Amino acid sequence: MINEAGSRTVIGETNGQSAGRAVTEPARIVDGPKPKHVQLREILRKLIDNELPPGSPIPSERELADRYGVSRLTVRSAVARLVTDGLLVTVRGKGTYTMQRRMELQLYLMSFTADMRRRGLTPSSEVLGTAECVPPPTTASALRLAPGATAWRLFRLRKADDTPLAVERGWYHRGHLPSLLDLDLTDSLYTQLAERHGVVFDHATQTVWAEGADRETARLLGVRTGTPLLAFRRISSRNGSPVEDMTSWYRGDHYQVTMQLDRTVPEPDPFPAHGGNE
Repeated sequence: MINEAGSRTVIGETNGQSAGRAVTEPARIVDGPKPKHVQLREILRKLIDNELPPGSPIPSERELADRYGVSRLTVRSAVARLVTDGLLVTVRGKGTYTMQRRMELQLYLMSFTADMRRRGLTPSSEVLGTAECVPPPTTASALRLAPGATAWRLFRLRKADDTPLAVERGWYHRGHLPSLLDLDLTDSLYTQLAERHGVVFDHATQTVWAEGADRETARLLGVRTGTPLLAFRRISSRNGSPVEDMTSWYRGDHYQVTMQLDRTVPEPDPFPAHGGNE
């Protein structure tokens, strides 16, 4: 249907799901001084701003090419720019979606599992590796280990509603947690440690920085190498004894950090901001 402004209004389907509402689009992309991929990018930007809610799938590359009479290379170029601009996100094996609103990540001592459930999401974890080995010097110092002492190493991928959100590489003090690897490592460690062993972390020092995703982390999170991530290094203690030294890499497109500030001058951080989990 063509409206008075020379555009057509369609009731579209998005990746097989009916949008259930009218979507107004330009009738066509024209030849001219403005490149076709720029025209298409502007069309998609308006749809994202005005029609598609956060987290919605966009039409497939083939559908967009057929709808606007352009090549799939043109579609790919337009979509790639919108991904770079932070308006779209591509999930490998699933499709391309409008960006979700970022989750508020407040700095308090809570497990990933409890945090996701608090938000109404379903958490899950994939164990990528466990080992008993000698940690790097920064972790040995943080956990107050004797020279040459070993620690548990745990490598996990954390998800919410099956979407990869974070990669965790953690070290744990064997003396305080001798049976750590006997736990269900796909579930919340904090809950199991509290319920089965009476171990409750009561203090933590956390450092936050921005970092580009390396190749392995990018593959696990389904993003491109170099994509900005939020990195958190947390050293957690129980009764004054450090037990956990964990670094987590969160997708920067899903999170933003909220902090409360006051005029209290903190003590100097005794540990380096980076390192300890390589």
